[in-house]
Amino acid sequence: MTDADRDDARPTVPPSLAAAVAGYAWARDTIGASGGAVFRLHGKAGAPNLYLKHGRDAVADAITEEAARLNWLAAHLPVPAVVKFRRTPHEAFLLMTALPGRTAYQVLVAEPDARPDVIDALAAFLRRLHAIPVSDCPFVAGHAQRLAVARARIDAGLVDVGDFDEERQGWTAEDVWDGLQALLPLAADPVVTHGDFSLDNLIVEGGEVVGCIDVGRAGIADRYQDLAILWNCLHEFGPALQDRLFQSYGIARPDRRKLRFHLMLDELF
Repeated sequence: MTDADRDDARPTVPPSLAAAVAGYAWARDTIGASGGAVFRLHGKAGAPNLYLKHGRDAVADAITEEAARLNWLAAHLPVPAVVKFRRTPHEAFLLMTALPGRTAYQVLVAEPDARPDVIDALAAFLRRLHAIPVSDCPFVAGHAQRLAVARARIDAGLVDVGDFDEERQGWTAEDVWDGLQALLPLAADPVVTHGDFSLDNLIVEGGEVVGCIDVGRAGIADRYQDLAILWNCLHEFGPALQDRLFQSYGIARPDRRKLRFHLMLDELF
């Protein structure tokens, strides 16, 4: 048993959340986690399953950003509903409803024959997201903003070079930075993006995408911010499905320069 599995790994929730989490069994969850700790709350008779995110300091800031985006996105897309949110000077607690279904990754692994239909469903959901009017979105997440954050992460030594994709194994963070600069400037094509549109963050049930999670990076950015991450996730399932993603989304000739740029940028987060 790891520390993450033990009861004492649970955070001490503030009084304002105590009643909402009472009576639940807790299980540590790592799918879709983007820093901090995520717990699945389940097993309470007559009550829906919930998720609790908890983090301190910089992670608390990220959870605060996610809570704001969940509240805004709820009017446009199926996302977890915020049940309770509590922020203290050093901690954040975000209690959310659980979406029904499995992650897109789980479905692709378990149901090989359904893979083309799943890709079509993912592309349809992405089109729906990208169709949200940019003028309605209060969050900016374009590559200029992300490059500034990436530079700060490099300077602080926060980039995990051991987690780089295979084609960039052996690179330093500065190598990635230099590669990004060589691909600039990029023609802007702003839409409302998820920011981390990966197979683990998309929930599927009955052959449809019923929602997305981990929306803390959502905001106005180039559409390839989402396309590149999803395209890269599909690598292990073969180039035919990668090609189908763009065909189903409605792009006949993918912009390889933008793909390279956004995949390199993602290495720094």
